Amino acid sequence: MQFDMAHMWASMGWIAKGVVFTLLIMSVWSIAIMFDRWKLYTAAKTQSRKYAADVARLLKAGKLKEAVDLSSSAGMKSSHLAKVSLAGLQEWQFQGATGETDREAALEASKRAMQRATAVNLADLKKGLSFLATTGATAPFVGLFGTTFGIINAFSGMALTGSGGIAAISAGIAEALITTALGLAVAIFAVWGYNYFSGQVDGFTVEMDNSGSELLDFVKKSA
Repeated sequence: MQFDMAHMWASMGWIAKGVVFTLLIMSVWSIAIMFDRWKLYTAAKTQSRKYAADVARLLKAGKLKEAVDLSSSAGMKSSHLAKVSLAGLQEWQFQGATGETDREAALEASKRAMQRATAVNLADLKKGLSFLATTGATAPFVGLFGTTFGIINAFSGMALTGSGGIAAISAGIAEALITTALGLAVAIFAVWGYNYFSGQVDGFTVEMDNSGSELLDFVKKSA
């Protein structure tokens, strides 16, 4: 029996083929998530670098309305810093418009608004990462499931033909182990992606927390 992929695929059982299809779907979905997260995180970094410089300039000039407009502009829609700062600036602007005289209460309200915005933004940044984690944890077992049935079929075939020895079952075992190899490949790729993007999210979290603290410090000094 030949050991090329076409012959192996043709001789696979329907369970093994189903496992291969499942792993391929998991792989494609993982790649799609990683591409989407990479595109979003790249835009967030680029826009946030520009936003940090522009909003600092506006706030130093006392232009609160312009800072709010910049934070909500279309050019900053992917900036994690703009989303958090917008919540705090809008709350501070609202407190001033309603005649709030208790500055500490107004600052506390802005702080809570930025905390809520940070939580919402983090949930958005983490979308899809749980699937990468699940794929990394389960793909090897999905592959092993296919391998188990493949080995059972190999030994069943040996029993039916009455022939023994490693030569009789080597082809069947080789076919069965394909699912394990594929499962490991999918898992490794997903784990790498999950760890990389989780690190990026951790960095965004620190940046948002620091940005909120700096904004509150600035408002305290200028109020």
